Amino acid sequence: MIPLRDINPSRRTPVVTVAIIVLNVLVFALEFIVPSSMLNEMASTWGLVPSRLVSLEPMAFLTLFTSMFLHSGPAHLLGNMLYLWIFGDNIEGALGSLRFIVFYLLCGIGAALGQTVVNPSATVPMIGASGAISGVLGSYLVLYPRAEVETLLFLGYFVRLVRLPTLVVLGSWIFTQLLSGVLSLGVRATGGVAWFAHVGGFAAGVMLISLLRRRRWWE
Repeated sequence: MIPLRDINPSRRTPVVTVAIIVLNVLVFALEFIVPSSMLNEMASTWGLVPSRLVSLEPMAFLTLFTSMFLHSGPAHLLGNMLYLWIFGDNIEGALGSLRFIVFYLLCGIGAALGQTVVNPSATVPMIGASGAISGVLGSYLVLYPRAEVETLLFLGYFVRLVRLPTLVVLGSWIFTQLLSGVLSLGVRATGGVAWFAHVGGFAAGVMLISLLRRRRWWE
C-alpha cells in the first residue's frame, strides 16, 4: 500500500513543508558527493546513537536534530519526502508555519527517545526524517480520519489505484510499525528500520497536535 496523494486541499501554501523537503534533498546531495569512505563516519558523527544519548554525551543532544536530515539512500529519502509532501501541508495549515516547525522537531525528538527507551544500549546510528514524519502522520490521523487518500494497492500480481480513508491507510501503517517493533525485540540490531522511532514519533504527534493546534484553520 503506497499513498500517492490525499483528497484534502490545504488552505495555505505549505512553506515550511517545502523548505524541510528542500533541506533534506540538499543534505542528501551533500552525502552523494562525499567520498563513500566518509559516509559511515558522517552517519556515526551526525546520526543519533542511543547509547551515547543515554551516556549524556554533549554531541548526542545535537544529533537529536541533525539525524533527522540524513538518509541512507535515494529510496529512503524519496519514501520519507513522499509522506511529508502528502500529509505535511494540512498539518502546517492547521498549526501555522512557526508552530509546525516546533511540532516537527519535537516529533523527531520523540521518535529518537522512543527508540532509545526500547534499546538504550544500541550503538548503531539512527538517521532519517521518518520519526518526525511519523508525528505528522499521527496528527493527520487525529485531525482528518475520514479524509480520503489515493493509494496504490498491491493485490498479488495486480495493482489498483483506490481511495481509502485515512483511518485505513495510516491505521494500518502504525499497526505494521508497532507489530514489526514488537517482533524485533530481543534481536540484535545491526542496521535496518528503527521501528520504535516511528511509534514514538507517531505518539508524539498524536499528543502534540492537541496542544498546538489552531482550531480556526479547519473549523
